[in-house]
Amino acid sequence: MNEEELKRRTKSFAVRVVKMTEALPSNRAADVIARQVIRSATSIGANYRAALRGRSYRDFAAKIGVVEEEADETLYWLEMIVETGLLPEVRLTELLREADELTAIFTAIGRTARQKQKTAQP
Repeated sequence: MNEEELKRRTKSFAVRVVKMTEALPSNRAADVIARQVIRSATSIGANYRAALRGRSYRDFAAKIGVVEEEADETLYWLEMIVETGLLPEVRLTELLREADELTAIFTAIGRTARQKQKTAQP
């Protein structure tokens, strides 16, 4: 998967998460979780774009680390939506899968970036 495809995929994921939150009930818990999942899901693509503009392997690796964390955090909030009964798991199956895949992809990219950073240092 190239950079442009991954940029599109992360943006599409964020849009889908934002739309999903519209289906949440209107109560205090759902409002808090909706804000959190929107923040983390939209942060994945934004921080990935920032990482692509990194000035060094160290900068790229650090920013990809943030992307890894945001992807995993999004997975956490999606799981919370299911486990608190705000939405049934069947409604979130694709988002859960995509959050898991994005976490795995960015973890692999981060691992590679950290390895390159180590070999690039004088």
